[in-house]
Amino acid sequence: MSEFLTKSVAQQQQEPKRTRTAVEGIAGFTIAATAVTVLAVLVATAVYAQDKYSLKSPSGIAFSDFRGYEDWAVVSSARTDEVLKVIVANPAMIKAYKAGVPGNRQPFPEGSMIVKLQWKPKKSTEAQFPVDVPDVFSQAFVMEKDSKRFPKTGGWGYAVFNYDAASDQFSADPKSLSDCGNACHTAVKAKDYIFHPYQKR
Repeated sequence: MSEFLTKSVAQQQQEPKRTRTAVEGIAGFTIAATAVTVLAVLVATAVYAQDKYSLKSPSGIAFSDFRGYEDWAVVSSARTDEVLKVIVANPAMIKAYKAGVPGNRQPFPEGSMIVKLQWKPKKSTEAQFPVDVPDVFSQAFVMEKDSKRFPKTGGWGYAVFNYDAASDQFSADPKSLSDCGNACHTAVKAKDYIFHPYQKR
């Protein structure tokens, strides 16, 4: 009888331990599931943010070739009645500009890249004087120097990547092969097909 009571008491003492272990297991599973969900959201966000770099133009120019263009140095700016433009270039091209290209009649080196960023303008509602400022970003017109890939166009490849503000998405312009690429830039062939000089600052 005493053995039975001893076993019964021992079993009762073990049961709360089993209950605590089960609760701990559920809590651990919940934490793990939450961590996996958070990780999945972070990965999805990262993939979404990098989505534009998966794009390729009809001519085969990858947007990823221009990775980091958002922070490249400004070459110049321009505007039409419909568009404000800022022209930026990668470090290799900026170095060439500062060395006197194309004014010294030397070509830009292989690997040079330039991007024309375009916004629709709007009138500033804050400035104390009439001035147009960027409103909605609309397009990135890109050029890259690779004579092996683009021997028929003076070594330059051209592409246009459009931006849709409503969906916050970029897309490769299906008409970029016939867009004002080499056909327009032939007018400045003597300047290695580049319109904009590096502006004094």
